[in-house]
Parts: sequence; structure tokens; C-alpha cells
Amino acid sequence: MISRAERVLNHSVLILVSIFVLFPVVWFLFTALSPARSGQLDLLHPQWSNFATAWNAGAFGPAMLASAVITVGAVAGQVVLAVLSGYAFGVLGVAGQRVLFPLILFGLMISAEVFIIPLYYTFQAMGLTNSWLGLIMIQIGMGVPFGAFWMRATFRAVPPSLIEAAEMDGARSWRILWQVLLPISRPAVLTLALLSFMWTWNDFFLSLVFIADPAIQPATLALGVFQGKNTLDVNLLAAGSLIVAVPVLLLYAFFQRHFISGVLNGAIKE
Repeated sequence: MISRAERVLNHSVLILVSIFVLFPVVWFLFTALSPARSGQLDLLHPQWSNFATAWNAGAFGPAMLASAVITVGAVAGQVVLAVLSGYAFGVLGVAGQRVLFPLILFGLMISAEVFIIPLYYTFQAMGLTNSWLGLIMIQIGMGVPFGAFWMRATFRAVPPSLIEAAEMDGARSWRILWQVLLPISRPAVLTLALLSFMWTWNDFFLSLVFIADPAIQPATLALGVFQGKNTLDVNLLAAGSLIVAVPVLLLYAFFQRHFISGVLNGAIKE
């Protein structure tokens, strides 16, 4: 049993940490609502129009649509490949997995800056530069190593007796995956999808290299251009940044319980 003093201490530490984490967010919101270039919030007259001004001036509408298309496509591809590869390496035991799986994990240790130049010229020869499809393919490829590791650890944590019972009932590989493993691994799958969403949505470097047309640029590039044009308007910069960050914040707020559950399960079991 936890004593009263220990409970009070735990809650006090959590409150202090929450204040420390939320203070920059609240300050950023106050800055976004402040009058032009003052950075000081008038609590009686918050400037909600700053968000509309930033939205129109930064052309965030098409940019948010581009980010949504790229992110949804990349997340869908990453999750599907992660589930299939995790099932293959963690349950089925594919031939040569002692060589193939470490080779896939090697991708976690290579940064994008190392292969970005040859990758650019390869995609340019294939006609995939300056397109959403090319960027989606790159994001999927970069997410495979972590996704395979994540889902392999998740499936290996499932009791073997559960899989054996399904096999005795006549279930084949696909049925075991879709009707047995995936339902009990839903927190891990949702956590992977959320992480992939955040990484893809917040990407700037790959988008900067592979997307040159302003008409199809994602939100992070649009925010960079907007920042260059409004260096002194801190209120508009804060408003634009919050506009770009809202989808990630909403997604995390909605799925936070699944996210925390998936992270804790992965930390404990693997």
C-alpha cells in the first residue's frame, strides 16, 4: 500500500512536471492571441482574428490538405508493412530471419542525411520527385525498421498457447493474424500509427528536398515560408505554428490512453 505522504509527494511531482510542460504551450497560445508585434496578451480583447490572418496569409489550406494526404498514405503503408513483417518475424519465423531482421534494424541507425543525395537522384530518374507519391514512398520506407521491430515485440509477447489453441481450432495464418493477434494488439497498433503520424506530419527535411512546387507543399514547408515573410510578427508566427500543430495535438489527446498503454506494454514486455 502507498502511504498518504508518498501519494501526496507523487501528485506534487506530477503537478510540477505538468506545469513545466504546459507552460510553454500556454505561453505560445497567449502570444498567438496578442496584438500585432507586442507579444503581450490583452485578456479582455484576445485577437482571435490572428488565426484567420495567418491561415489566409500562409495559404495553409492547400498545405494542410497536402500534409493530410501524405501523412495518411504514409501511416497506412507503414502500419500494414509493420504488422505483416512483425507477424512474419515474430510468429511465423521466416527463412533467414536471423540475417534479414538485423538488416532491417540497421535502417534505424542510418540518418536520412546519409542517403538523401543518392535517393534524390534515384527518385528523380523515376519521376517521383516533386510529388506526393514519392514522398509517401520515402516515409513508408523510413518507417519500416521501427515498425517491424515494434510489432515483432508485440506479437512475441502474446502467449504461445493462445496461438496454438487457434491452430488446433483449424485457424490458418491469416485468420490467426486478423482475428487473434490484432484485436489484442490494438493499443500497440494505435501507438505505432500515432507515432508514424507525428513523425510524418512534422517532417520538414525530406519535404524540403523532394517537394519544390509551392502548390503541393505540406504544412511544415508552408510554415517555413510563412516564417520567412513574417519574422517580426510573433503573434502571427505563433498562430501559424499552432494551426500546423493542431492535428497532432488533437490526435494525441483523443488516443492518449491507447498511446500510454501501448508504450508501457512495449517497455515492459520487450
